Amino acid sequence: MKYALAMAIMAIALLVAAQERVATPDKPVPGAVAAAVPLLTVTGPIGPATADYIARGLHKAAHDRAPLVVLQIDTPGGLDSSTRQIVKDILASVVPVAAWVAPGGARAASAGAYIVYASHVAVMAPGTNLGAATPVQMGGLPGTPQQPQPRPANPAAPQGKASEPKDAADTVRPAADAMTRKIVHDSAAYLRSLAQMRGRNVEWADSAVRDGVSLSAEEAHSQRVIDFIAADLPTLLQRAHGRTVQMSDGVARTVDSMGMRTVAIEPDWRTRLLGIITDPTVAYLLLLLGIYGIYFELMSPGFGVPGVAGSISLLLGMFALQMLPVSYAGVALIVLGFVMLVAEALLPSFGALGIGGTIAFVIGSVMLIDTETPGLGIPLGLIATVAVVNVLFVLVVFRMAIKARKRPVVSGSEELIGATGEILEATPHDAWMRLHSERWRVRSDSPLQRGQRVRVTGREGLVLQVEPMAAAPTAGAAPRRSLGASGP
Repeated sequence: MKYALAMAIMAIALLVAAQERVATPDKPVPGAVAAAVPLLTVTGPIGPATADYIARGLHKAAHDRAPLVVLQIDTPGGLDSSTRQIVKDILASVVPVAAWVAPGGARAASAGAYIVYASHVAVMAPGTNLGAATPVQMGGLPGTPQQPQPRPANPAAPQGKASEPKDAADTVRPAADAMTRKIVHDSAAYLRSLAQMRGRNVEWADSAVRDGVSLSAEEAHSQRVIDFIAADLPTLLQRAHGRTVQMSDGVARTVDSMGMRTVAIEPDWRTRLLGIITDPTVAYLLLLLGIYGIYFELMSPGFGVPGVAGSISLLLGMFALQMLPVSYAGVALIVLGFVMLVAEALLPSFGALGIGGTIAFVIGSVMLIDTETPGLGIPLGLIATVAVVNVLFVLVVFRMAIKARKRPVVSGSEELIGATGEILEATPHDAWMRLHSERWRVRSDSPLQRGQRVRVTGREGLVLQVEPMAAAPTAGAAPRRSLGASGP
């Protein structure tokens, strides 16, 4: 077990060290010549692996003195922590970043809108959309009715350019509680600050958060949300050439991308590994595999494989969960369910602990990932499968306990009671008998004789209490005649 823990800790340390190494992009290497424009592709939900991938891409672009980094986006949203880390990396980048919502049919929803607003150059392909930046917590509790309320008029807002119908654009859902209001106000201020920094439409940024509105590529261009529309990469590089952008150090920089070729930067093995283990489903399975592996190792010590695999899986699962929005109540319920299942196996309670443990497992699994972001939850089918496996485990343990209860005792002190043996030696003060090929000292309230059959009735330490067994009548023996006076 100690070797397994050491190996797992080393693996976690390597992952953490790799992340810290790319936390801040390096400055350009003096004398280096830029070979191409790096292309980073972001598809699917934004999570820790996406943030790591972009950080490494910006690091490489700074090292190679690239004139521009193109970030191709197609995402439904993602985690707030990962999104803010990406925004920080873009704002601190020494290389201009062009966010490109592409290809046609792609979207930059929710977290994607923040990344587009934070980029130095914002571009969209025809047939794409941008917006819907409302935090998912704004929906309130399921089943809670929410009535639209008129939004205060803003005389500074542009007239006649609303991308949504008037009844949708001019209304906002009331906050469910104080926490929801804080989240919405914080997100709106965050996106407005990015819009002010890049000189983009501040009013629409506020509407994207509070009203959840979206824009098509043409509407976004007309309302100064993006800089231009580009259907392909050569067009993007051509139109981005000559633009002046403001870098993090306050120095204005002119983009020089004319005639440059693009090179796709693929995620390395560290980023791919991080993407695998930070998937909520994989992290959940690693956690369960670790728990059951350690359990089987404790039940049958010495084999080693379950303990090694369980220790590594448990630590990897914990490492992944600490990077995800995890509910600690869900973790506590899962641990409680595991403890109750172990108690059911060791101390059979006719299913009570097992059923309670299964219920705790299911509730904890549903509560484990504390987010409603698409693609970042644990499938209900997987939770149901785990619940069925736990129920089968409880039923097997319960059946084994019932069968064991009905079996006769075959070992231990209880098995001696009722056993029979033969007296080996008998004196007025002491007696010995043979029982199960063992020599036992015995006591009896009746006189004992050598060779006599006796039955054990009790035990006091190493001394057995016995009683003589009634001798069975000999077959064919003639009955004794009475000696009473009887005449012939």
